[in-house]
Amino acid sequence: MAQRPKNPEPRPQPRLYLVTPALADTAGFAATLKDALAAGDVAAVLVRLTDADERTQINRIKALAAAVQSASAALLIDGHANLVAKAGADGAHVSGIGDVTDALEALKPDWIVGGEGLSSRHDVMTAAEAGCDYVMFGEVDADGRRAPFDAIRERVSWWAEVFEAPCVAYAASLDEVAPLVEAGADFIAVGHDAGDWIWRDPARAIAALAPHLKLPEGAL
Repeated sequence: MAQRPKNPEPRPQPRLYLVTPALADTAGFAATLKDALAAGDVAAVLVRLTDADERTQINRIKALAAAVQSASAALLIDGHANLVAKAGADGAHVSGIGDVTDALEALKPDWIVGGEGLSSRHDVMTAAEAGCDYVMFGEVDADGRRAPFDAIRERVSWWAEVFEAPCVAYAASLDEVAPLVEAGADFIAVGHDAGDWIWRDPARAIAALAPHLKLPEGAL
């Protein structure tokens, strides 16, 4: 894992990373997702799914794949690393160092692996050293809990100062975006966990995010 040089170039403006609600009807969600993808430069979409059998899950992912990938964004599956190849996704996002290790063994080097739920600095560095494509800080866990924001910002700042590998910072509200950008996040994740604000009106929400993010001219 490469460390940052002593006098590094400033990190570029972060890109946008969208997180969907837990979806059962992905076909019904496709129009909303297309609006978001058209509103700005989206780097990746993390697709969350409700429980179902494998064939149903694959069909749900495929219902969104064309829209995401035609917008030059990466389609990532939340968990379900075993479905990445079958569904034509670009990678998986998994939680905990054990699942990260298993996903890396199954998917690298052909697909993306991102990790969250890495509670210690040791686990975060272990994941990156093993080849994880990015680490996420600030996510809401399965029980609806989240670290204090000051701790999240400190973790992002530590990572950005020390390591070249990218980090994704999860913003639970619009007010959190600027501090996470200032801390050095490479991607800003926004999604469903904080009142659904990004999905109620994607174009307006992304316009509000635009001053903080890397967006091409005329994207909005």
